[in-house]
Amino acid sequence: MNRHSFFDNITASIGGFIAGNMKFFANSVQSASFEKHIAAAELESPIISGEGIFEIKAKTLVGELDSAIRVAKWMGNDYPSIIYHHGNNERPFDFKKTAKNTFYKILAKQKESVEANLIVVRAPFHNCSLSCYQEKMTELKNFVAMISASVKLNEVLIQYIKGETKEAVITTGISLGGWVTNLHRSIYNSSTAYVPLLAGTFLGEVFLKSKYRKLTSDLALNNPDQIKSVLNFDELFQTIKTRNIFPLLCKYDQFIEYNVQQESYRDYPLKTIEYGHVTGSLNTEKLKEHILEVLNYCKCDISSLSLQEMAKSLKR
Repeated sequence: MNRHSFFDNITASIGGFIAGNMKFFANSVQSASFEKHIAAAELESPIISGEGIFEIKAKTLVGELDSAIRVAKWMGNDYPSIIYHHGNNERPFDFKKTAKNTFYKILAKQKESVEANLIVVRAPFHNCSLSCYQEKMTELKNFVAMISASVKLNEVLIQYIKGETKEAVITTGISLGGWVTNLHRSIYNSSTAYVPLLAGTFLGEVFLKSKYRKLTSDLALNNPDQIKSVLNFDELFQTIKTRNIFPLLCKYDQFIEYNVQQESYRDYPLKTIEYGHVTGSLNTEKLKEHILEVLNYCKCDISSLSLQEMAKSLKR
């Protein structure tokens, strides 16, 4: 076991111990599909005129949820936009150095060097305590509604931006945010380019097969077919043939297992780095480099031809 795998394993063990009786889906494994949750979600479109926090309530199948966005950098409608979604249990609006915030560390901390508008989406249940979040995640329907609300909010944002400018829009995110990125493409495919980091399409396998299963309840582990039928969206993802997705996976990731999730990207340029989930998430320079590489291509020419050329140039 190398150090990358070690840190993932110890993180999962600690997480499972802390979760105790409030592991994922401990109380219920019932949920409507992602498609039904997303179709039912209702959100108002924000009017962006500058930087700031915009609270956007989401009406969903499980009630009203607390979605929000933060515009960390607004250069105006003459520039491309990057919409970023955070990982699990992050605090994407907290810009302190000690905060658990990949958006800040990857993009916002050195935002002057990024020639784009920077927006971060905050998922529901990420504006409360860890215990509150864990309690909500004991029901599968809340987990599905959380992701679905973020997917719908991404679409609302994209349509607003596209109504104001013809510049490129890049949808990206890490881990949880990567699943949102891939699911948005599967449902809407309205962004210029997609950059999922440390994510795939076999979401059910994360909770059932990877080391992350240490945070999964016995109820869920004893109902694998139900978990897979609700959370895996590989077939839906494969219905989209546009070559506009540029994923990044970590070779030694014990949560988003490389051998499992790489199958999501058989026909696309997959960037692989020699890290695990924890160490890969901490390597913000590598992640930023990948996002900006996609941004630079989109800034040159956002036509499908340029994206095809980019696909050829990015090495697997």
